[in-house]
Amino acid sequence: MDYAFMTAPCGLDCFNCIYYLAHEDDAAMEEVKKISEQYGTPIDVMLCMGCRAHDGRIPLHQHLFGEDHRCASYECVKGKELEFCGDCDDFPCDYLHPYADMSTELPHNFKVFNLCLIKRMGVDKWAETKSAQVRHDYFNLPWILAKRDEA
Repeated sequence: MDYAFMTAPCGLDCFNCIYYLAHEDDAAMEEVKKISEQYGTPIDVMLCMGCRAHDGRIPLHQHLFGEDHRCASYECVKGKELEFCGDCDDFPCDYLHPYADMSTELPHNFKVFNLCLIKRMGVDKWAETKSAQVRHDYFNLPWILAKRDEA
């Protein structure tokens, strides 16, 4: 897999997202179907191939926000001819600002952490050894001050 292509410029791990995984994973597809029914959104609109494959125009985002919607961080990175936001002299900027709103449902608050890991480890090593753990911990573990192995 081309991890650089399947990682959004903002640091989201598209290759671990259920909207991508549902193309070939039955369990992910079942989750997408549940969400589709819950929000009344067609499954084909929810499925995604990653923002680079969609040139920053994610079908679900366009469905929700209009056909002209484009991701600001994607457009910024593309305009500056960078691979990731973490490569920018202005990193981190307000395009990556974390917000509490929807933080339990959406992975956007761990973007900056992922970008720092990508810069330190390289995209392939991060993708193969750390990205799934970061996503899992974000959605499943409580915040603690002690080391994880001491908790």
